[in-house]
Amino acid sequence: MKDQDMSARPAQTMVNGFDPSKTDHLEPAIRAAVERRSRLLGPAYRLMYASPVEIVRGEGTKLYDSQGRDYLDAYNNVPSVGHAHPRVAEAVGRQMATLCTHTRYVSDAILDFAEEVLPSFGGGIEHLMFTCTGSEANDLALRLACHHTGRKGVIITSEAYHGNSFMTAGFSPSLGPRSPLGTWVRRVPTPDSYRMDPARMGAWMAEEVQKQIDDLERHGDGLAAFYADSVFSSDGIHTDPAGLLAPVAEVVRRAGGVFVADEVQSGHGRTGEALWGFQRHGVSPDIVTMGKPMGNGFPVAAVAMRPELVERFGREMRYFNTFGGNNVAIAAARAVWDVLHEEGLQENALRVGQHLQEGLRGLAERYEGIGDVRGSGLYVGVEFVKDRTAREPDADLALAAVAGLRERRVLISATGFHSNTLKIRPPLCFSREDADRLVTELDATLEALGA
Repeated sequence: MKDQDMSARPAQTMVNGFDPSKTDHLEPAIRAAVERRSRLLGPAYRLMYASPVEIVRGEGTKLYDSQGRDYLDAYNNVPSVGHAHPRVAEAVGRQMATLCTHTRYVSDAILDFAEEVLPSFGGGIEHLMFTCTGSEANDLALRLACHHTGRKGVIITSEAYHGNSFMTAGFSPSLGPRSPLGTWVRRVPTPDSYRMDPARMGAWMAEEVQKQIDDLERHGDGLAAFYADSVFSSDGIHTDPAGLLAPVAEVVRRAGGVFVADEVQSGHGRTGEALWGFQRHGVSPDIVTMGKPMGNGFPVAAVAMRPELVERFGREMRYFNTFGGNNVAIAAARAVWDVLHEEGLQENALRVGQHLQEGLRGLAERYEGIGDVRGSGLYVGVEFVKDRTAREPDADLALAAVAGLRERRVLISATGFHSNTLKIRPPLCFSREDADRLVTELDATLEALGA
């Protein structure tokens, strides 16, 4: 692929990041904490916002600082069923007080959970392997794909994020231009639903993937796996058209590659329309990876796969993860799974997401800087542009809106190559009242900015 012009990318490598060299404007207590953090944790840990937020507790869709002020969390997908959900907390505490050990002993709990989850992926997926993080899950998925195919090439989208292990960072371009990609990695352009003809996008993306397959074969790597986050979250949140990935899957399989559905962002009912994001596209993946939302913040993740992907791997290799799938992790995941279904959170995501988009489109009628509102369920993007005709990205306005919302105690961030799209992905218990608060405060922010 002809890569997007890296010189056009902002110098920063973290969108909406705090600059540790600028602390004079902070309250004394926060400044002291920030300086202590830098001294003890080092420079690689990053804070969000020009004025970092101190959080001491959470509940549902709210976070609270030490002064008792509430912040509406419209950003964190990790606490998928809500911060400090009592049922998850109780399950974790009870299991921790009973037993926490690895998977080399027989245990019914992990089997019961796998038996319940596996049918949700549809035909062909028959096995689950547990990890602690989505990074580990995507790393393991690539090991399986490479071992199965005998190849090592990976194809991803332009701004994809699939993890921060050494291996997965090598195919996560959203980590920034100074984070090197593997020589075995190829990228296809972002499927930009705002600037492209939806009717043509599926065929176009399949053609782009085929070009990269050809290049990998020419260089001797061949295609091991194509990875897709089906809401293209780091690419700017492009949920439509549904069905986009179906022709891509055909091309990947024709080349003998493995189709990996990365469901860390789009799974567990977030799109509202389906339990798993890939299901909106009519795809039956070879491997499904899951991560942080699976345990509502407890470190549990998983890889689900077709049996042929692990058959030879299982004979010739072995997999072991001390904490992956331990008793407490399974208790957390099982509680999240039960809450998700019993509290109807997928249905809530659909209803509230539609209500939220209606409110945001109302703002778009009043503010020319909003070029597009898009999303599915409780994954919504608001793209800012300098000119609606030219559709030139406006990162300055987007980041100013993020900062303005933070001052109004609403937490979100931005995404995409140009960092010009608001990333809205709250806990799945987000209510209509929460959505209205977000829209009201964004309205006030844009008015104050003269947008």
